[in-house]
Amino acid sequence: MPTYNKLVRDHIPAIIQQAGKVPKTTVLDQDRYVEELKVKLLEEAYEILKAEEHNEVVEEAADLLEVLHALLGAKDISLEDIESVRKQKKEERGEFEEKIFLIEVSK
Repeated sequence: MPTYNKLVRDHIPAIIQQAGKVPKTTVLDQDRYVEELKVKLLEEAYEILKAEEHNEVVEEAADLLEVLHALLGAKDISLEDIESVRKQKKEERGEFEEKIFLIEVSK
């Protein structure tokens, strides 16, 4: 019997039941939920790094975005807050369009 010990999407237990199996689950308190979202965020980021095909990258990016939405919601942070800071940083520091790779800085 596989042990997962990880945060899953809301419909996963029902999907497991539909496959004729019995999931064992628990509901996390808020602090543990936030910690598990952080773990999940890293997991999804790693999966994007491994993805090679276009559709794989899209799938993993969608998963990453879903976890990010949940984490922001848990921290009461809106996408508008994030977008505002992103635009400010873009204005002050630029983007990544020019593909600049900093090698070193001398005195």
